Amino acid sequence: MELKEKLISSYVAFENGIDINSDVHEIRSKAFQNFEALGFPTKKLEEWKYTSLNSVLKQDYSIFPNKANNIELADVKQYFIHDIDTYKIVFVDGKYSSFLSETTHDTVDVCLMSAALTKPQYKATIENYFNKIAKQDNLTSLNTAFANEGAYINIPKNTEVKKPIQIINFTTGSEAATMLQPRNLIVVGENSHVQIIERHQSLTSNPVLTNAVTEIFADKRAFVDYYKIQNDDINASLVDNTFVEQKSNSVVSVHTFSFGGNITRNNLNFYQRGEYIDSILKGITIIEGKQHVDHCTLVHHIEPNCESHQDYKGIYDDRSTAVFNGKVIVNKEAQKTNAYQQNNNVLLSDKATINAKPQLEIFADDVKCSHGCTIGQLDEDALFYMQQRGIPKKEGKALLMFAFANTVLESVKIPEVKQRITKLIAEKLNVNIGFDL
Repeated sequence: MELKEKLISSYVAFENGIDINSDVHEIRSKAFQNFEALGFPTKKLEEWKYTSLNSVLKQDYSIFPNKANNIELADVKQYFIHDIDTYKIVFVDGKYSSFLSETTHDTVDVCLMSAALTKPQYKATIENYFNKIAKQDNLTSLNTAFANEGAYINIPKNTEVKKPIQIINFTTGSEAATMLQPRNLIVVGENSHVQIIERHQSLTSNPVLTNAVTEIFADKRAFVDYYKIQNDDINASLVDNTFVEQKSNSVVSVHTFSFGGNITRNNLNFYQRGEYIDSILKGITIIEGKQHVDHCTLVHHIEPNCESHQDYKGIYDDRSTAVFNGKVIVNKEAQKTNAYQQNNNVLLSDKATINAKPQLEIFADDVKCSHGCTIGQLDEDALFYMQQRGIPKKEGKALLMFAFANTVLESVKIPEVKQRITKLIAEKLNVNIGFDL
């Protein structure tokens, strides 16, 4: 049975297991009808021209894992950032793990999406925010149709969250192949600050396909600092759909670090609904073998006096392939916009490939907008210079690549996250530099 047919038949069982009288029942039904009509994305779609999901869709995935293996903290401790005190929201095989999680209800409303979608006290928030900015495309519609589990975080106004929040999704391999569809809803009130670290981690060599959707709402003067660490098993594939809506004077930054996994597709969409907004999108990708990473970004400048900054660095070895498809739209009313987009890539192998398509659609006349893309190799002169001063060629290459990525690393605001990413880069480059950038 093809995956689409399996999902269609599974949806009937899913509906029977939830409250069909809930407020989101109609939303789920419409989303599933949309997926049923569209199916999975193919390379015929312009935004998917260079990324094919055919190889990962052939697996016989378990749509609803029957059981979640119990895992001990010692088994997964390495995946947490323990150098800093954090709140933790942990899911194992798509189910919440109270044993591994550490949350608070003092100032931040944290619960499961399954509770937020059904309990009366969350009705107003769900009506105002759930599925309001997520695109109604193929995979987002599929996630919406099966939306049930994930993290719900509601931060009231004038609140500075004391500790970063970690959202981690583990897959144990209790099934031969597993498909997960986590759904996160994050609402940040006026004048509030929060830092969030997100990770999807497979603990098995069995195939895993994760289709995740996250909606982030930043109210006036809110600050959101979001980090995505993607260093999964080579048999795990991820489609990460993130949608951000910002109100006046808010600042939202999303850093994406893509090192592991088989196929990774990041759809990152920002919508600026107010003045004096700053949107920051940055990323580092280091892949090898036959890995594939696709960054598809959108920043929509709707009102005047706003800024956006995109800076993506990529290092590709062996037969790895990558895509950067970055779009900036500036409405006619969005005067005084300052939009910057940069994508720089280094190919370490003649067989590595990068397809880059930076796009600007500008309908205003008083703006500062720029985009650039570079594709090249390491500077042989600089490498020779370093070797002449006693630095081995391997370490010299690593130093050059660290320097190349540093414009992204230096903007990381959590020192412990910066140290972890630096360590992961060193491991990916198979060197021991002996310092933190």
